Amino acid sequence: MILTKNYLEKLPKNQLIDLAEFVVTENFKHHSNNNLPNDYRNDVNSIYKEELSFYENSEVFTTKDFTGSILGSIRVLKWNYTDVLPLQKIFGINPLLAINKSSVNNIYHIGRFAVKKDVRDINLFKMLLVCVAELICNHSENTAFAECDSKLLRILNLLGVKTTIIGESVNYLGSETIPIAMTYDGIIGFYNKNKHLVDNIQNETSEPYRILNNKTVRPMTYSA
Repeated sequence: MILTKNYLEKLPKNQLIDLAEFVVTENFKHHSNNNLPNDYRNDVNSIYKEELSFYENSEVFTTKDFTGSILGSIRVLKWNYTDVLPLQKIFGINPLLAINKSSVNNIYHIGRFAVKKDVRDINLFKMLLVCVAELICNHSENTAFAECDSKLLRILNLLGVKTTIIGESVNYLGSETIPIAMTYDGIIGFYNKNKHLVDNIQNETSEPYRILNNKTVRPMTYSA
């Protein structure tokens, strides 16, 4: 096992096309035996345009190696009640009607969660989730929605993230995808248990924070 240094960063706007390419290709690699459909570029362009429209209200987190290649990604969007979420577009679900709570502070949408197929470090997976959980867990009345691959949903449950299925599954980007809702109460346990993975990144390395693309990023040790 070789230890290499990689970086956790917020993705700049000019790299959203790289995010879209990564998410689409990795989804098909995981679920279609590396077979990309001939029209996969249509999915890339569709996701790119969608993320471009969301960017001002969202945070995109990625882990990268020294070459700048993305190893993992996740995006959290603070909903402004006017943007059409993938939940609405793919499943026809109105988020406001899917909330089973008497009061809500902020509504978030989690998307673009992908990890490179040959990466096996569960901590990388957890760190990306912690970045999103940190935002959602800043208020006890926050709610989040996501469209989750069935395999990923099983992993989330095993990690202690409690979810509620709010609709029937569909085939999306090569896999069975399920609409889910998550509340502060369902995420806070995972967050408290794993937040040290991000909090301690700086303490686990002798290197200072590094600036990439005018963004401050945190160095991390990753097992490959």
